[in-house]
Formats: sequence, C-alpha cells, structure tokens
Amino acid sequence: MTYKMEQTMRWYGPKDPVSLADIRQAGATGIVSALHHIPNGDIWTRDEIKKRKDIIAAAGLTWSVVESVPVHEKIKTRSGNYGELIGNYKQTIENLALEGIHIICYNFMPILDWTRTLLAWPLPNGAKALRFEKKEVIAFDLFMLKRPGAENEYTPNEIEKAKEFFENATEDTLKRINDNILKGLPGSEEGYTMEQFQTALDTYQGIGHKELETHLQLFLDEILPIAEKNGVKMAIHPDDPPFDVFGLPRVMSTAKDMKRLISDNSSPNNGFTFCTGSYGVRADNDLAAMVREFGDHIHFIHLRATRRDDEGNFYEDDHLTGDVPMEAVIHEILKVQQNRQISIPMRPDHGHQMLDDIAKPIVNPGYTAIGRLKGLAEIRGVEAGLIWALKMG
Repeated sequence: MTYKMEQTMRWYGPKDPVSLADIRQAGATGIVSALHHIPNGDIWTRDEIKKRKDIIAAAGLTWSVVESVPVHEKIKTRSGNYGELIGNYKQTIENLALEGIHIICYNFMPILDWTRTLLAWPLPNGAKALRFEKKEVIAFDLFMLKRPGAENEYTPNEIEKAKEFFENATEDTLKRINDNILKGLPGSEEGYTMEQFQTALDTYQGIGHKELETHLQLFLDEILPIAEKNGVKMAIHPDDPPFDVFGLPRVMSTAKDMKRLISDNSSPNNGFTFCTGSYGVRADNDLAAMVREFGDHIHFIHLRATRRDDEGNFYEDDHLTGDVPMEAVIHEILKVQQNRQISIPMRPDHGHQMLDDIAKPIVNPGYTAIGRLKGLAEIRGVEAGLIWALKMG
C-alpha cells in the first residue's frame, strides 16, 4: 500500500464565500476548520464542535484538522488568569477528541498572526498575490505607530527607504497598510486599533526569545499529557513571517527552533504543521532536510511557495515555483509516510486570486477557490508522478 497525503482545504465556516461543495468538487476529502465565533480562551463545547462536524459531514467531507485553537495572549505572557485559560485549552482538546478530531494546529506568535502588507499584488499574468513589503512595515512602525525604540531595530538604509516611502504615500496606501496589519487576515483571531496594538505590545516588555521559548515549553508541559491521553497530535505552525516584527520575538522559525521544541517536550504527540511557505522565506532553511530530520513529528502540512529577495520582502508564488523545492519536499514527505504507514493531512495554502475570483465582491485573501484548486491540482500531479517513480524503482 502506498500512503498518499490526505487532501484537505481550509474552510472558515458557513460564512466562507468558498462553499463545502466547491471544496469537494476540487477533489479534497478533508476539511481544516475552526470555531472562530468562540472568543479566544473560552472552551469549545462538544455541542459547538458537533454542529460544525455535522455540517461538514453532511457535505460528504471529514473534519480532519482543527486550525486553530488559539493560544490566548495571557498564556504566551504567563500573566493574569493564564492558568485558568490553560485549563480551558485542555478541556477543548478533550472535547475535540471525544468528537473524533485528533489533530490541532496552533501557533505561538505574539499578538499578530500571519502578516502581509499587500493582499492583491498584481502578478505579470494578471493574477493577484499576497505580499510582504518590509519598507511598508518599517514605515508603519516608525511613522504611524511610532513605537518607542523602534528606530534601533533597523539599519540606516532601511529607515531611509521607509521614510521616503512614507513621505510619498497616499492616504489610501497608508490606510491599506494600517488595515492589513491591524485588522487581521483570514484566520487571525484578533483585530486592533493603533492604541490597542501599542498596549498589547507593552505587555511583552521584558519578554524576549528565551522567555517566550520557556513559556511555550511550560504550556506544552501542561497540555501534552492531555493530548497523549486523548490521542491528539499538537502541530505548531511556524512564524509567518519567520523573523521578529515590531520588536516581538519569534520562536518557531528555523530548524533549530524545531529541534528545541521536541527536545524540550519529547512526546510523540508534540510536533509540527510543516508550512513550506513560512519556513521557505528564510534562505537558511533547507526544507527537504527538515522533513527528513523531523518527519516523525510532522502531523499536518501546508504546501505553498514563497519567493523572497535580499531585502526581507517576499510574495506568494505559484505552488511549484518560488524558493520552495516543492518536488523534493513532497518526495521526502512520501518517504516519511511510507515509513510511518500513515497519510498526513495536507492543504494547498495561499492560492492566487485569479480568473473569475478576481471579479468576486467578497473573497478571503489567499483563500480563493480557483487559486487553491490550481495549487491542489499541481501538488496532486507531483505526488502522482513521484509515486509512479517509486513503484518503477
């Protein structure tokens, strides 16, 4: 028997403009979803979980992975009633397991989830992509947010470029940057005003990389016994982007971070969401080698390709191009699956806005139907070709 990746797609719930029928037509069999209507830190009850599970099942699909059960900021900072919030997280893990859902994707990024500055960057072929433009982030930090001490974190050349951009930017451009950073992208659980964002940043005073690494370890110390008892795999998503932003430490960006995570908490239920796009933004990450090294702890996979430059900018490229050696990564994933004798859930991530989706009035940036369909088809083709090659010896 050859173990293939389980093909899934993310679905944001009944209000998602991409329907479950659309996803089924794309060829996926699994759904990646979350209960975004439940406030961060609250328990996901069995009734609420079952409601979502039943909707998915009625469409002929399976709720394969939860993405995400958010980790409350008080847990990350070890402040306030963080102990109670960890208790709620444990109960949510147990409730998900009782409803037959055994993979949880989560992240430990402070305050901001994934960050982009442009959500519809035009590509030469007319499609639109997500983009991270560093000078825009620096301009926001220095001249809009005016974060104390921010100027010490950038080079004189970076500051000059950001200043020139800011002084020539239109009001619409500045509003676009403000909204994209503060209001949250699809899947983000929080939105902020400028004042709220600075207040949130202040809660991380005195928390650097070492402190946040320790807080993650302590969080896992508490939840992994519950996960093990209930057969739940915890799959941490890497930082996106995989470097510090706005003075906030990022602690899940490199192979070294992955090694630390499983060394600090050596449980088979402790592992990773292997996101090729996030890890691929860093030139020092060898993605195929990372799959080989950490394959036993990869519980969920995001396949997308980012293209980076030498100035800290990147955009979402086609799934089989960019800086991600997608064929080599899938080859290593296939070998991991045969060794473990499992099919690991995979979803194509951050598709382009293209064809009819360009004209639609409502889309979730990165989560349009056609762009992800294209990505899934390409990934499926690579996997089929590699499996044929393996069989032919």
